[in-house]
Amino acid sequence: MQRTISFFASIIFGVLILVSMTIFTVDQRQYAIIFQLGEVKAVFTEPGLAFKWPLIQNVRFFDKRILTLDAAEPERFLTAEKKPVQVDSFVKWRINNVTQYYISVGGDESLARIRLMQTVNAGLREEFGRRTVHDVVSGQRDSIMVEVQKKADLEMRSIGVEIVDVRLKRVDFPPEVSESVYRRMETERKRVANELRAQGAAEAEKIRANADRQSEVIVAEAYRDAQKVKGEGDAKAASIYGQAFGANPEFYSFYRSLEAYRASFKNKSDLLVIEPNSEFFKYLKNS
Repeated sequence: MQRTISFFASIIFGVLILVSMTIFTVDQRQYAIIFQLGEVKAVFTEPGLAFKWPLIQNVRFFDKRILTLDAAEPERFLTAEKKPVQVDSFVKWRINNVTQYYISVGGDESLARIRLMQTVNAGLREEFGRRTVHDVVSGQRDSIMVEVQKKADLEMRSIGVEIVDVRLKRVDFPPEVSESVYRRMETERKRVANELRAQGAAEAEKIRANADRQSEVIVAEAYRDAQKVKGEGDAKAASIYGQAFGANPEFYSFYRSLEAYRASFKNKSDLLVIEPNSEFFKYLKNS
């Protein structure tokens, strides 16, 4: 009885092993390929349970997710001016045709990465070789990434790989070039600063000259108006004097004589040579 139980237990255990070797699960993050004697028999691109013949068939899984290829060291490229720049970049890629991927690189991700890096670097070298330092540093980085992504994607589809994105993390000058570039930039900034100072000084002189001109115009107009008012006042005073003289000639003569006395004897040092019987002393004598 014990032997019978052991026999049936062995059969059940063997069946379970065969079932485990027959059934496998395809994860939603993976592709699966069934091989029979090294030949591709089936490809699974959707998640779920799948079956294979035990012993004569085997299954391999390939990553379905978007992968990142990040350059270990910055690459050195030459611009259109033959100036070297160091470029640090990364690539987002994924397998879009797992059968072609296996045929092209044997399913070896390291080989696919090598092919991918070579393709992207060739595209970057071509794009950088068509542009100046200014363009690659600040002006056309977005267009460079778009062009490289399109060209690399078109080429890598031949091995079953899709290029999702290409990004430039940093574009720098090599150490031997950076110092001279910084000195040139410093000189350029100083030149621009001097130009701005000169423009400011010229504008200040212009404003100052305009202010001086306006000041002279205002003073001249004020002097003109003052002279006009003064002339009108003198004319009015003369008219009043004339009216006073016409109304009382004797008083007017007396008043004018007093003014003449005041003006003549203003200072003790003043000297007046005149005859004693002159009309000038008329009102002094009569007083």
